[in-house]
Order: sequence, then C-alpha cells, then structure tokens
Amino acid sequence: MAFLPVLHSEWIKIRTLRSLVGALCAVVVVTAAFSALGALDTGDEEVDPLFSAFFGFTFGQMAAIAFGTTAVSSELHGGSLRGALTAVPQRGRWFAAKMVAIAVPSLAVGLITGVASLAVGTAALGADARGLSWAEGVRGVVGCGVYLTLMALFAAGLTALLRSGVATLSILIPFLLIASFVVGDMSAGVADYLPDRAGQVVFHETWDGSLGPWTGLAVTALWTGAALLAGAWNVRRRDA
Repeated sequence: MAFLPVLHSEWIKIRTLRSLVGALCAVVVVTAAFSALGALDTGDEEVDPLFSAFFGFTFGQMAAIAFGTTAVSSELHGGSLRGALTAVPQRGRWFAAKMVAIAVPSLAVGLITGVASLAVGTAALGADARGLSWAEGVRGVVGCGVYLTLMALFAAGLTALLRSGVATLSILIPFLLIASFVVGDMSAGVADYLPDRAGQVVFHETWDGSLGPWTGLAVTALWTGAALLAGAWNVRRRDA
C-alpha cells in the first residue's frame, strides 16, 4: 500500500478516537489557563515576561504526552496492531504514517496553543508584558508548537518501544514533574541536555545555560529522534 492511503487511514483513527481529540483540546485549555494563572501570580519578584506568558506549557505538555502515548497504545489492544500490519505489511511505512498523523495535529494544536497562551499571558501580565518584543512573542509561539510536537512524538516513540502506554506515562510524568527538577538542582549544566529542559529554553527571554532557544529544541529533537528510531526498531522486530 502506498504511503498516502496509509497516512489517511491513520488520520481517520486520530480524529475519530474521542480520547485523542480530548487530549488535543486539553493541550490548548490547560496551557492557556495555567499561563493566565502564572502571569497573575508573579508577585513582586523579577519577571521573565516570555516565560510567564507561556508558563502553562509545563502542564499542557502532559496532555501532549498523553496524546502521543494514547495514539500508539490504542493500537496495542484488541488486535488493532495485527490488523494494521496485515493491511500494511511494510512496518516501517506504517510506523512513519502513524508518526506523521501524530505530528501534524500536534503541531497545529501547539501553534494555536502558543497564540492563546501568549494572548492570555500578556493580558494577565499587564504592564510587566511591555518588555516583551514582537520577535520574542513569535519565537514563543513557534517554539510552543515545535516543543509540544516533539514531546508528543517522544512519548509515541517510547510507547512503541515499551509497548505499554501505562509504562510510558509512569516514566515520563514523574520524570517531568519531579526528576527533571531534582537533577537540575543537583547537576552543573548536565540537566540542560535533558529532553524537556533543553526544549524549554525557547520560553525564556534570557538564559544563562549553554544552550540557546533553537539549539535547545535541537537537543530535544535528538532525544525524540532516538525514541522514534527505537520504537520503529521494536515494531519491526517483534510480533504484533
């Protein structure tokens, strides 16, 4: 089967599974809501207006991870994967189509999320948002779309490798909420190269670490690429 029909079939699965549509909607709502709350709760401390405006991505990325995880784990139950691979014997082609079907809506929703987050975040910041330039706002919006897409694909690749959505979420959610910050506090620059912390540099107006906004996203992309390669390898070698 050619790639485009395979991609079309995978896209139908994405848009007809309510949990996946719900996860994408949650990305926008959760990120925008927490961005507004974070911007309102700056207190008297020195404000990084860009990070404050996009603060909600910290929570919205959980929904993006749930989307990527569920999109793959839904194939692992009830013989769905066996049926998909019967229709598309070229496992690499099927896996590529699945990842594209995850990436495209993730990027679209991520960009919408970035615009919504910037709008509500700057409104909540009020006078504190005056130091935020147009170029920095665009960088934040684009970075939000790219970062959330990479995290969704990272989760998808890890799910394909582990063949378990529960295992993937059990690893990634505690890591993002706890372990990444603990490592960051204890290490001297090593944490800058973790998949989440590297990509998050794009949300900071200034950053003292070794990575810049786009090099940070490049590091996250390398982590994501490694997870996808590992997932593709596992799909090719194991029985459905």
